[in-house]
Amino acid sequence: MQSAYLSYALRQLEVLVNIPSPSSFTENVIDHCAKELTRMGLNTRRMPKGGLLASLGGQDDALVLGAHVDTLGAMVCGVKPSGALRVAPIGGLQANNIETETARVFARGGKVYDGTFQLENASVHVNREYAKTARTFDTIELVLDEKTHTADETRALGIQTGDIVAVAPRFCVTQSGFIKSRFLDDKLSAAILLAYAKYLKDTGKTPRRKVYLLFTVYEEVGHGGACLPSDAVEMLSVDMGCVGKGLACDETMVSLCAMDSAGPSSRPVLDALVEAAQNAAVRYAIDVYPHYTSDADAALRAGSEVRHCTIGAGVYASHGYERAHVEGLAATFDLLDMYIGTADRR
Repeated sequence: MQSAYLSYALRQLEVLVNIPSPSSFTENVIDHCAKELTRMGLNTRRMPKGGLLASLGGQDDALVLGAHVDTLGAMVCGVKPSGALRVAPIGGLQANNIETETARVFARGGKVYDGTFQLENASVHVNREYAKTARTFDTIELVLDEKTHTADETRALGIQTGDIVAVAPRFCVTQSGFIKSRFLDDKLSAAILLAYAKYLKDTGKTPRRKVYLLFTVYEEVGHGGACLPSDAVEMLSVDMGCVGKGLACDETMVSLCAMDSAGPSSRPVLDALVEAAQNAAVRYAIDVYPHYTSDADAALRAGSEVRHCTIGAGVYASHGYERAHVEGLAATFDLLDMYIGTADRR
């Protein structure tokens, strides 16, 4: 991966993770992706559920490269007598790893309020049970940074049930190349796909087969990839690669998913990806993801007759404060480039 496209991908990633986009609240992040692709001269189409489709060119045997730009988040489900908010998770947000995180509440009418997730009665000098209390969405509350001490005062701000809550991402890149942020799942892959589109545009190359980019907006709740273009015969869900105990992948690698919780990937696709990884001389791992589903699984459940596999840069601490590496980003880009193949159209 050329340094110019690595730099572009990192810039896009920082922009993407800082656009709040829990599932169902994704218009702004899709607007950004559409503007970037339009700037490259690509035509885009908004999907009925809010996703974005673009063609990278090519002919025959259409391949869909899918990445999701929706994230975990929360929704206001009540106001406590103290004025603090009760929230319900959107997707797999974990109560035990959002404690003390900054969050924003998006109220109807355009008002935005800051707050912090805290354990009820969060002062250690007051609460003798602080260390013993299980962190759940019954014990974690959102304390607003407003002068509100009653439910009526909070409601007077315009906050109500159904308002979206987004957790701050805390994005950074270390001198050693580690990328740390919430929502690398899956905005890291979205940034990689934007960089790949820019690479094709800048170099005047076109895929040797027809390729679509599909940015979906409901993956975290299970139905993001349910609708594919009618001529699709294959889908790569470009998502996060799992890193953890018992798995071979680390953050510097690209992960190839042999099987997830929905079943095996298409063997011919997996074999071709392995060959492409070897030809591209990228570090890769083949793993089985025990607690994972992807947009490709959603497409299959919806009846799409497509070959499929999931790939992605290795991401540690998924659904928490996640960590990846620039080498894993580059390996994923290079694998895609080798797998798809290009021809000069100039």
